[in-house]
Amino acid sequence: MSDGADTGEAGEPGTEARPGLVRRFLLGLIVVLPMSAALIAGGAFLYGKWRFNAPGPAAAPTVVWLAPGHGLSSIAERLREAHVLDETGIFRLAVELNRAAGALKAGEYEIPAHASMADIVRILREGKSIVHRITVPEGLTSQEAMEIVRADPVLTGDMPPVPAEGSLLPETYNFSRGTTRAQIVQRMQKSASALINEAWPHRTANLPYKTQREAIILASIVEKETGLAAERPKVAAVFVNRLRKPMRLQSDPTIIYGITGGKGPLGRPIRQSELDRVTPYNTYQVDGLPPTPICNPGRASIEAVLNPPETNDLYFVADGTGGHAFASSLADHGRNVARWRQVEKKAVQVPVKAAEERTAGTKPVIPLKAPARHVGG
Repeated sequence: MSDGADTGEAGEPGTEARPGLVRRFLLGLIVVLPMSAALIAGGAFLYGKWRFNAPGPAAAPTVVWLAPGHGLSSIAERLREAHVLDETGIFRLAVELNRAAGALKAGEYEIPAHASMADIVRILREGKSIVHRITVPEGLTSQEAMEIVRADPVLTGDMPPVPAEGSLLPETYNFSRGTTRAQIVQRMQKSASALINEAWPHRTANLPYKTQREAIILASIVEKETGLAAERPKVAAVFVNRLRKPMRLQSDPTIIYGITGGKGPLGRPIRQSELDRVTPYNTYQVDGLPPTPICNPGRASIEAVLNPPETNDLYFVADGTGGHAFASSLADHGRNVARWRQVEKKAVQVPVKAAEERTAGTKPVIPLKAPARHVGG
């Protein structure tokens, strides 16, 4: 009986080994699972790093505009839409891991062909966006300058009111996409104010004008009288000497401005009736300076009227070469005018001669451009 009882208590073979197997299995999982997770994570990291530095999908340089105010997700989606990224997840994750989201700058960028995600992040962090330029030449009126601003295809926003004449500094201005027309005009005005404020304290003593505005008015006349940079100081000296005499300025550009109101060139010679008419801008008929500038003078003209050279010249007339002949006496000026009249006469004869030569099959002579009237005549 005891043997039968013992056999029944022993149970099935191997039951005592099962707890050990379970323990070993669990211990194996504890070891293997972290290792597997580490391997998977390491593999994912290596794959992500490879993708982050791998060449991108863009086959050619691509311009991308990233507007201000967008977060990382919007930036990544815009890059994907521009086909410089083929997916956004790795890009976003890499930027977040590097804590670079706040360093990505808005702007217009040229992404090179096959730029990697790493290249794109570097470009956006540096913020070296595409630079656009707008140039306002010296001597334009404010109305003419505003037409250039209006026509620029990159600037945005409505046109501001036409600024006061002489309040813009003609220069080339760099800007990035997203800049408004009003902002560019404000920069032109600030640059003009900064220039005269900086130069005014260093002006020559005892000039015949006492305010910055008067200096800008005279600079605008100098700007319109000559297109040669080397002549601006000499032209400025003539007008300074005349104001000191006093003598009337006798400047054709002031008459033209009075006729056109700064809306553009006159397009024809000044009529005698316009020379005889008394208006605030007819410096043949009124003393001193006109009431406002007649254009926006450049830096060279402003510097010329603030520091004119010491000369005795009171007259100048075109010399036929694009420049002017200067004189201190009316007699010398008369001789310069006579020489100029000969140039004018030849210029009138050239078209006739050119027509004759064209009929003979020879190369025509190009006539000289007719110049403005002379100062002091």
